[in-house]
Parts: sequence; structure tokens; C-alpha cells
Amino acid sequence: MKKPGLFLLVVLVLTAGMSVFFASAQEAGGAGKREICAIGGADAFFAVVKNGADAAGAAVEAAGSNYTWIPLPNYDNIGPDMVKLIEQAVAQGCTALSVPVWDGAAQTPAIKAAVDAGVNVFMYNSGLPLLEDGSVPALGYFGTDEYQAGLAAGKAHADGGAKSLLCVNTQPGAVNWQQRCGGAIEAATAAGLETEELILPAENFGDAAAISAAVQAKLAQNPNIDAIMTGSAADADAVAAALKSMGATQVHQGSWDVSENILNRIASGEALFAIDQQGWLQGWYAVSHAWYYDQYAILPATNVILTGPALITADNVETVQLAVGSGQR
Repeated sequence: MKKPGLFLLVVLVLTAGMSVFFASAQEAGGAGKREICAIGGADAFFAVVKNGADAAGAAVEAAGSNYTWIPLPNYDNIGPDMVKLIEQAVAQGCTALSVPVWDGAAQTPAIKAAVDAGVNVFMYNSGLPLLEDGSVPALGYFGTDEYQAGLAAGKAHADGGAKSLLCVNTQPGAVNWQQRCGGAIEAATAAGLETEELILPAENFGDAAAISAAVQAKLAQNPNIDAIMTGSAADADAVAAALKSMGATQVHQGSWDVSENILNRIASGEALFAIDQQGWLQGWYAVSHAWYYDQYAILPATNVILTGPALITADNVETVQLAVGSGQR
């Protein structure tokens, strides 16, 4: 008998887990009606995160509680905007809140105020170091270890034969992006590569023209660069366009996150790899686990549940591509 493929196994496991979740939701007792909220970002990656959050949110609502997704408008002014959204969550009566922590200095006082107001706060997607050092009084973290992801990226470029790595950072100061480029540069430097970080203003995030121009200028300045790492799907597309316009086929590209474009470039050999943090699963955990705790005081044995990092390469890209159309990747 033919064994089921990886994608089918993942679907079966998730379906079984969702069935248990929905069954328990329909019989929910515990603390009674709750208000489960999640703050999310403003790009294609978070569209997939929201798919996972919405799937869990449907069960929350089936249990007679409420689920609310609170979107960040953009990434131009992350710190103050995230503070406003956290304060909004408290004001609208959220009893549990899952939130990425990108700007620790700005967000920490607002999170502490939310906890003092009786909100059960969980972190997801970003901010793991701030939970580990006790800076943020959250109950847990769901997401990837961005420092380890950075190390994996740097090593992957070195293993691919690169000699000079450029890491493009369009979210300077953000906790996760600092770890991404920091880890990638650390691992690449240790492997003997020349390394550099290209830091662009936050308003350049997803601005294809600005990113493309900056990368082309950097390549003209340093023709030794033969590997580029980007921190998002939108930035990866911008860099791919820059490389294509320059005919720079010798430059290998790696990126964080999963998109149809990124996967197609890996499949065609235009890109070397992607760092996978499983955004759908982050959204699922952010809502389902916050609800379980808020409703029943149930917590996992560890307060950190990792969804990555993992590498998507030519060896496994076809399997991952199967889940793009259904919104899990």
C-alpha cells in the first residue's frame, strides 16, 4: 500500500486536531463567554496567519465566545501603532490577546498595562527574547526562533557556495528582523563570507522600486556580492526584479516566508531557499491556545511553542506548493 505523502499527513493531523477543538468548543463551559483577540500585521504573510487565526476563531465563536482580528494598518510607524492597538484591545474588552512584539520598548508598557487590566496576553510571531528575559509579562510564545533562523540562513548561503552575503533589512529596530540579519551575518561570517547589512527605512518595506534601486546601487558598489537575504516575500520579489533587470544570475537569493512567487523561484532554480516559519500555524496557536487558557486555564507544558525555522529548498518545494492555493502556505 502506498504511504500518504507529507502534505496528506499534515492535512490529516490538522483535521484531527480541528475536530477535537471544535468538539470541545461546542461543549465549552469553564469561564463562560470570553473575548479572544489577536493583533496581526499588514502584508501577504499575515494574510496566511489570519487564515489560521480565523480557523481557530470559528471554533471560539461556535463555543459562544467572540473572536476579533485587529489588523495593523501598515508598518510605517510600528511602535506607536501597536501601542494603540493593544490599548484598543483592552478598551473593547478583550479577555485574551495574542500579539506580535516588534518594538519592545514601545509595546512592553502597553502589554503590562493590559495584564494589569486582567487581560491574558500571549506573544506570537515575534518577541521571543523578551519573553525569555522576562521583559514582557506574557503567558507564552508561538512562533519561530528568529536567531536560529538567521543562523540557518547564513549557513545555507555558505553551503551554497556564496562568498559575499548582503542582508536587506527594511524593518530596522524590529526585534525579529534584528535577529534575522544578525544571525545570518553571524553564521556567514563564521563560515568565512564577506557580509554586509543593507538597512533601509521602514517605509521602504514592500516598496519594490525603492528596494530594487537600493539593491542595484549596492551591487554596483560591491560586485563581489553573490548572495542576498531578504526578510519578507514582498522584499524578495523586489530583489528578484532587481537581479533580473541587471542580469545578475550569479547572485543566489534566500528569503524569509513563503509565497507563490518565492516557491516558484526555488522550483525554477532562481532562488536557493526560503526560511519557513509556518504562519498559518502561528495564527492557529495564537487564537486556539489563548482561548483554551482563557476558557479553562489550560497551558502547554512549555510556554514556548516553536513553528520553525525550517528550510524550503528544491528538495521539498513541490510538497509545500500544494498548500498555497488553500491558504495554509
